[in-house]
Amino acid sequence: MPSASLVREKAALLPSLDPVPASPLAIIVMGVSGCGKSTLGALLAQALDCPFLEGDSFHSPEAVAKMRGGRALTDEDRWPWLDRVGKAAADRAAAQGMTVAACSALRRSYRDRLRGAIGVPVRFILLENSREKLLARLGDRSGHYMPASLLDSQFATLERPLPEEQVLILNTDDAPDLLRDAALRWLGR
Repeated sequence: MPSASLVREKAALLPSLDPVPASPLAIIVMGVSGCGKSTLGALLAQALDCPFLEGDSFHSPEAVAKMRGGRALTDEDRWPWLDRVGKAAADRAAAQGMTVAACSALRRSYRDRLRGAIGVPVRFILLENSREKLLARLGDRSGHYMPASLLDSQFATLERPLPEEQVLILNTDDAPDLLRDAALRWLGR
């Protein structure tokens, strides 16, 4: 497991970030299935003393059934979901100053849609790892509707953020608490 000093060294190489407003602010932890969005999102929300939104809970029953059946979602399936996640994040940020959400946000157009729906400054944190490690994680996860068979479709959909998007990219080989600390430093918190 990497040491805290290695994580600090990685954090020193992070892209410059426009100043993060004190509030309101929405933080979206993004990435493909099994990367640890919910784990890091919950840790960040706890550290920031703000609400955490689990993006999976905003999927329609039809979308959940589709994924459970091993069929990848289309953009038409995702737009209303992204709008629901965005509205919930906007409401929480307006009411409480800040919120953290776990949401795959795989394409730039999805991230742009979230930014538009949220309407306050948004920061994205991309979690990534190898296909093999993520498949192993998905195999260890029980009770979730997203089958490991859809991981490749998520990788095919993923558009890596461009530098102007100012997205923090973290490899999830590091322990969740080290990832949380790197994210907090990046956010200036």
